[in-house]
Amino acid sequence: VQLQASGGGLVQAGGSLRLSCAASRRTSSNNAVGWFRQAPGKEREFVAAISWNGGSTTYGDSVKGRFTISRDRSKNTVHLQMDSLKPEDTAVYYCAAARGSFAGAQSASYAYWGQGTLVTVSS
Repeated sequence: VQLQASGGGLVQAGGSLRLSCAASRRTSSNNAVGWFRQAPGKEREFVAAISWNGGSTTYGDSVKGRFTISRDRSKNTVHLQMDSLKPEDTAVYYCAAARGSFAGAQSASYAYWGQGTLVTVSS
């Protein structure tokens, strides 16, 4: 499975961005997908995850109420809608496909990783 993350860019605080993660293989539609981020000098942080059918979602505490994860199985794509962005959201965002149909915040649950897309939020 190959994952391609896109949609990053520069936005002002309070603005919105929508990230997309496209998977190369149709069988990945049976796997949970998660988003993680890593800011310079910081550890990788869990952002959000969605189950194989979209019926279950989970979010990191720092993004709850501001970010929304969704998936379009027909297009093998997962989106991360990011609203009310803050400067502390600045990071490289990575999407990852889990080994199973459900996954949470543990990065060890994810077997396939995309290359990352940079999000910069200016104050």
